[in-house]
Amino acid sequence: MAEGKGAVEDLVSRGWAGRRVFLTGHTGFKGGWLALWLNHLGAEVRGYSLDPATTPGLFEAARIGAGLEDIRGDIRDAAALDKAMTEFAPEVVFHLAAQPLVRLSYIDPILTYETNVIGTAKVLDAVRRTNSVRAVVTVTTDKCYENKEWLWGYRETDPLGGYDPYSSSKACAELVSAAFRQSYGLALGTARAGNVIGGGDWSTDRLIPDIVRGFQSGEPVAIRRPHAVRPWQHVLDPLHGYLSLAEKLLGDDRARYATAYNFGPEEDDAKPVEWIADRMAQAWGDGASWYRGSDPGAHEAGCLKLDVSRARAELGWSPKLRLGEALEWVVAWYKAHAAGADMREFTTRQISDYEALVRGN
Repeated sequence: MAEGKGAVEDLVSRGWAGRRVFLTGHTGFKGGWLALWLNHLGAEVRGYSLDPATTPGLFEAARIGAGLEDIRGDIRDAAALDKAMTEFAPEVVFHLAAQPLVRLSYIDPILTYETNVIGTAKVLDAVRRTNSVRAVVTVTTDKCYENKEWLWGYRETDPLGGYDPYSSSKACAELVSAAFRQSYGLALGTARAGNVIGGGDWSTDRLIPDIVRGFQSGEPVAIRRPHAVRPWQHVLDPLHGYLSLAEKLLGDDRARYATAYNFGPEEDDAKPVEWIADRMAQAWGDGASWYRGSDPGAHEAGCLKLDVSRARAELGWSPKLRLGEALEWVVAWYKAHAAGADMREFTTRQISDYEALVRGN
């Protein structure tokens, strides 16, 4: 497939119809969006995940299970995982299942390491025994880097680290992925995305869900760290990156792309938390407001940015939704859900609108 614009246009117009995809974490926020997009593209998807972590949640709201084979299981259960993968005989594996919350990792570090490190190893061990698999994308996080609180974006060649159990567990997942790639010759890429936002996220201790819950209740929202800077991006931007990476890994030159990639926003869309809260309040209306909470909670990085030059140059990928517009899409999703809209149709329409942005480049 050619580099640049044409490669990106091909991705959203053809190439996934009938392709068998094994997706871990399909009941989660990002996994649910990816499952729906793959279904929209015509892929045959088997999802493998625990039950949804929240009620409400995207999986139920957008009826994600209607478009795939829904298998409930724990990635730490090697026998069940092996059976689910080998019987399905997928061509592509997207590994998104994880313990994804920083604050929960402080409460239960063992669960975090068992899921994010041992779970990743078990997924990749199942992959190496499944001869049909041609491409693997393991999703980690922007927080896998050793954070030095500098003002420029981290590159894929910067040292891995992690202050808290969640961040370090994802750095470990990167090392596990690299070891399996090198030891078993897997066409495996890892994806390090920024702070992802979008409709259907009801996780605890995440900025957008906390804001939405507060605004819906009519109460001012307590914000823990208003000056913390993060690389915010709509969920469809990194998912587009994951699809782009998988497509490259399926090609003849797959070894070139079997490495790590950052997927983040334009540099000036790395904004402080207070900027997000202000824009969300403006878009929400109805007197929505926030205030600085008295308890900042456990340690979190003060500044985090990503350099996405590698993904631009090698995958032909770039972020399409600027942050202000992304927040408008987020507010529209939650308001449509509150109004009783068909959220599978609404979410699919946002995917189609995003594809139009990609085609317009």
